[in-house]
Amino acid sequence: MSSFLYRLGRAAARARVLVVALWLVVLAAAGAGALLLNQGTDDAFAIPGSESQDALDHLGRVFPEVSGTSAQLVVVVPEGRRVDTPEIRTAVAGAVERIGKVEQVAAVVDPFGEDVSGAVSGDGRAALIAVPLEVQLADVTPATKDDLTAIAHDLAQATDARVLTGGDAFSNRVPKLSPTEGVGLAIALLVLVLMFRSLVAAVMPLVTAVLGVGVAMGLIFLATLATPVSSTAPMLAVMLGLAVGIDYALFLLSRHRDQLAEGLDVEESIARATATAGSAVIFAGLTVVIALLGLSVAGIPFLTTMGVAAAVAVALAVAIAVTLVPALMSFAGKRLRPRVPQRRKRPRPQVARWWVRTATRAPLVTVLLVVVGLAVCAVPALDLRLALPDNGTEEEGSPARDTYDVVAEHFGPGYNGPLIVTADIITSTDPVGLVNKIAEDVRGLPGVASVPLATPNPKGDTGIIQVIPTTAPDSPQTDDLVERLRDREQHYLDAFGTRTAVTGITAVGIDVSAQLGSALLPFGILVVGLSLVLLAMVFRSIWVPVKATAGYLLSVGAAFGATSFVFGQGHFADLLHVTHTGSVISFLPIILMGVLFGLAMDYEVFLVSRIREDYVHHGDPHHAIETGFISASRVVVAAAVIMFAVFAAFVPEGSATIKPIAFSLAVGVFVDAFIVRMTLVPAVLALLGHRAWGLPPQLDRALPVFDAEGDALVHELRLADWPGVDEAVSARGLTLDDDRGHPVFRDVDLHLPHGEVLVLHGPGSTALLYTLAGRVTRHRGDLKVLGHVLPQHAHALRREVAVIPCRDNADPAREVAAALADGVGLVLLDDLDLVLRTDARDALRGLLASGRASFAVTCQDPARVADLLPATARPHAPRPQFAEVS
Repeated sequence: MSSFLYRLGRAAARARVLVVALWLVVLAAAGAGALLLNQGTDDAFAIPGSESQDALDHLGRVFPEVSGTSAQLVVVVPEGRRVDTPEIRTAVAGAVERIGKVEQVAAVVDPFGEDVSGAVSGDGRAALIAVPLEVQLADVTPATKDDLTAIAHDLAQATDARVLTGGDAFSNRVPKLSPTEGVGLAIALLVLVLMFRSLVAAVMPLVTAVLGVGVAMGLIFLATLATPVSSTAPMLAVMLGLAVGIDYALFLLSRHRDQLAEGLDVEESIARATATAGSAVIFAGLTVVIALLGLSVAGIPFLTTMGVAAAVAVALAVAIAVTLVPALMSFAGKRLRPRVPQRRKRPRPQVARWWVRTATRAPLVTVLLVVVGLAVCAVPALDLRLALPDNGTEEEGSPARDTYDVVAEHFGPGYNGPLIVTADIITSTDPVGLVNKIAEDVRGLPGVASVPLATPNPKGDTGIIQVIPTTAPDSPQTDDLVERLRDREQHYLDAFGTRTAVTGITAVGIDVSAQLGSALLPFGILVVGLSLVLLAMVFRSIWVPVKATAGYLLSVGAAFGATSFVFGQGHFADLLHVTHTGSVISFLPIILMGVLFGLAMDYEVFLVSRIREDYVHHGDPHHAIETGFISASRVVVAAAVIMFAVFAAFVPEGSATIKPIAFSLAVGVFVDAFIVRMTLVPAVLALLGHRAWGLPPQLDRALPVFDAEGDALVHELRLADWPGVDEAVSARGLTLDDDRGHPVFRDVDLHLPHGEVLVLHGPGSTALLYTLAGRVTRHRGDLKVLGHVLPQHAHALRREVAVIPCRDNADPAREVAAALADGVGLVLLDDLDLVLRTDARDALRGLLASGRASFAVTCQDPARVADLLPATARPHAPRPQFAEVS
């Protein structure tokens, strides 16, 4: 992959005008399409297959008046007055008549009607006018809300009372960007300026990140043509797209500037930065994308859509990093070259060196302090309460929130989250009586405040019982009541012969939260398993992935704990403008786990790869920790500060939906970068020493190699001009070990010119032959075959090499001739001395002497193949070489 990225970076640098133009066209097309074709967001949280959703869908068919969203008008009189006076009754009756004529209104309930109970508050100061609508929340028109607001205003004028309009129809849960988010970008710009000391370099990551977010937003709103998209999805995509977009560009720019400082040419530096840092960016982006797509394990459509939307934003950030950033770096040219600082008489103390030495001075103490400290921080997570947003999470002062608070004050919190019990009464001869019997039983259940409505539908086949809990929609007691009602379903079937179900917006929210909670474990196993495999691929180690995964879990636990501490228990809520405490949005945990996983692996790869690189070169684990940490810490710190600032900027003025997500991600990034990766990781590596590096041989062979830091490209570039002549095979210091670490062959040097023959014999000759063919890739040393550096380009080589085993092969000459006819450049014959037939040996003799390709053959006894080899005295005949492999 690094070779491909090397070519891509060079191509982007050369075609910089075209690359920039193409991205601007994509941005314009996505933006125009979104403006013209988007259908708006849809916050109808549904969970197909659940009891509450199935019952709600059934009501939509048989009793549409109660299946849509609803509005509320609440009439409140000052203290000392009563709301049930004749004047107010008359005014309310007139308002009810007007409301019934409003478009999209399915029905309207007069709180003073003869068949209505519970619509006047116990203190006599408030009356609740329920207005069921025919449509869902996303389809409520502004005209309907304007008409209801105008009627409420006229009613207030007529009664000299306060009349509020609210309910789900008036909710506005669409998160919006505010000027506060700009503070995050300003902090990011400040960090970049301090790091690069160049305004051009500092602005570049911000420009590319904003462009990527713009394209992502356009595509997300275009997707509303095909699927419902919740309002949280675009905001999550903005938050993640900005954060990772800035960080990914930062990684490439940092590597490019370091290379320019070393004197590398601009275009070559861009290509190498794209190949090396770009490989790490693709790895980090891939982990985030996989984790976000893994949100689909919950089986909830709106969450799957949210994960896909955020994954698109991250994928675009990666694509921009490896195409647009190289193009912009090419435009900037030598202006990105760092200024060489004057030598100081006394070197300035390095904070990074002090930090890593402190962390590793007593590594066991550091590990214990970090683990115990983060475990304590995670304790509040045990009380984390999940729920879907309702009007209680709306901004204070909004119509929906004011109505919610007034209803809770005068009627009780349960009136803001009524439940609906449906009953199948198609076989009953007394549908009204049957519904009333069920309602009477429900009234006696603990947790039920009242049952204001119990009625069959007009066709008499389905009954509904409205149940008002004594507690708020997001309280655990309301969950218990739903469970209690569902436990009665068998009783109603036995006693009345009718099937019942519990539904309503509150019940749907409870079911969504429950399913999301149950999905956390399989999602966690997916994420943890993925991290173990991916990091084992990158670092060829067992302990590094285990340590990285354990650190990730500590970061997640601390983020959950902090979120519960603030949003659940209410500490520092006023400071962060948190207007609703007690619960957080139900999909927060699964989003936090997915996003933080990708970001944690990002920092892990960038930091530990530098440590591993030093260890591979010098073999001293403690020196590698210090050197690698100092080398990578500046970029990791800058990336983490930027990420933290972007997330934190969404907290003070963010919506109730996005605020806890942004807060948890900000805490998670801070903990993971500064406490886990930069403190715990060096301490653990110091404890493990040499044991930190290495895989069991069988696992090493089974796992593919993921060159996340471009080591393969560095190796390839080092061998670009070696050996100085064009040869079919060039090998230097070639070494291969078996599964037990015992040598198969060691320190083999080979030089096979084109068209000549190489004879290998000895115990490791067959293994060496297959190494030359690119079939064995775990070797060490330098190897170039037909111009391909191995093992990096083993797949490309295999089309140009033919491997022909001679054992039990009566006529290998036929296969050799076919290979030569196909234009193969290197033919490898294993056990050539086992060819015994005279005609086959004669044919092979002619082919080996033809010079049409290079040949490498193995044999047990070189004397038995001497007659097959071309004579060195013949003009232009291939010259045989003999190499004993030991």
